[in-house]
Amino acid sequence: MASHGARGRSGGRPTLEEVAARAGVGRGTVSRVINGSPRVSDATRAAVEAAVAELGYVPNTAARALAANRTDAIALVVPEPEARFFAEPYFSDMLRGVGAELADSEMQLLLTFAGNARGRQRLAQYLAAHRVDGVLLVSVHADDPLPDLLAQLEIPAVISGPRSAAEALTSVDSDNYGGARSAVEHLLARGRTEIAHITGRLDVYGAQRRVDGYRDALRDAGHETDELLVEPGDFTEEGGRRAMSALLERRPGLDAVFAGSDVTAAGARQVLREAGRRIPDDVALIGYDDSAIARHMDPPLTSVRQPIEEMGRAMIDLLLAEIADRRPAASRGLERRHAVLATELVVRASS
Repeated sequence: MASHGARGRSGGRPTLEEVAARAGVGRGTVSRVINGSPRVSDATRAAVEAAVAELGYVPNTAARALAANRTDAIALVVPEPEARFFAEPYFSDMLRGVGAELADSEMQLLLTFAGNARGRQRLAQYLAAHRVDGVLLVSVHADDPLPDLLAQLEIPAVISGPRSAAEALTSVDSDNYGGARSAVEHLLARGRTEIAHITGRLDVYGAQRRVDGYRDALRDAGHETDELLVEPGDFTEEGGRRAMSALLERRPGLDAVFAGSDVTAAGARQVLREAGRRIPDDVALIGYDDSAIARHMDPPLTSVRQPIEEMGRAMIDLLLAEIADRRPAASRGLERRHAVLATELVVRASS
């Protein structure tokens, strides 16, 4: 009687040799079946799979990865302080999408922060040792050296939001330009005439594209762009408060605000209320991201939804494809892929 098929003859974990003996084939044939090689007959594959099931054999994935010069690990790199990562819904939604797409693979996900010079140096040393098969880069600024380091090390990488229109890495982004246009066009349709914009960090290409969409929507509607209605922000709540205070001081008659994020809109809302401005009666307010913050704000916030979880999933799909073809991009003769996902304006009571 078999002892539940969970132990080999030695009483320990079943070995590759024991599977081969049970199936009546060589060790190399078993290895080819386990690794999915097509160079095995259907009858032999069935015999090996039956032996694996009977013995309860579990492949040593670490040894397989070593033999293939792989680590079976992916790094999610956030070049931001940890405090920002845990404060902003964008990052948790991105992580949720990445994790969901990886759930059915054997890849491990490593989360690492590189928000200062020391963190970047430590990460560079880690990557140079090729301890991961690929890298996901989230929230990258224009002057960040990490993307160029990855290209130099020939580590497969996908970036969330290109650094510029000439991005060299494979990237996934949402339609920042179109999202901004839809917000401003909605405000114009509601009869608003002095529409302010609190930007995101302008060293982020996505924030630049939102400014472009804001300006073009006004221009196409026959409105002159008033630069005194544009105030730099940084995607944070405190940045929203500072920017809103500056805008009210310069343009007290403004009747609408398009904020670079829902978190920024929350800061702007606080300042507007302190100034006695009613939302939306006196000032309409729109955010960006369509996070839980937007749904729970009072009044509920109109926001541009970018499909952040879907972006995370798309990043994993593209990265796994790059890992599967480890040849340098130049030898592949392929252009880097740049996926842009559609945005949607979700209208609520604030506008």
